[in-house]
Formats: sequence, C-alpha cells, structure tokens
Amino acid sequence: MPHTVIYTSAWCPYCIRAKQLLDRKGVAYREIGVDGKPELRAEMTRKAGRTSVPQIWIGDTHVGGCDDLHALEHAGRLDALLED
Repeated sequence: MPHTVIYTSAWCPYCIRAKQLLDRKGVAYREIGVDGKPELRAEMTRKAGRTSVPQIWIGDTHVGGCDDLHALEHAGRLDALLED
C-alpha cells in the first residue's frame, strides 16, 4: 500500500470525513495538522496549489480534498490507487 499523507485542521468537518473514509478502508496515513503552523500550511499550498484542507496524497498522486477522495471511492477507483 502506498504511503498516504493528509494535511488537516482540527475542526474541519471535511478533514474528519476524509479520515473516516481512510480509516474504514484500513489505510494507515500520516496526518499533518496545519493549525497555527503557517510554515506547514505554506508547504501544503506549495505542493498542492490549493489553500484548503484537507489535501491528500496517496503515494506520489495528489488526490485533492475530501470531495475528490469520495468521488474516487464512488467511481470505484480508490482501491486501485491504494494498491499501486
């Protein structure tokens, strides 16, 4: 299973939903909280080209945010990405 990274904020409902989906699938992930850490938010923005959380990477693939993650799941493409 590829390494999964998710940038989050503690009170973000989209972050919670994204982590719940990953947890249900048994995905181990590295969570990087950006609350009060402008250097980490800047790193995320530089890598993702987006300022909103969550931002999710599976391996080298930038998935995007919560809606993007759920869209992959509904399309039946998330499991394949997790297996690569």
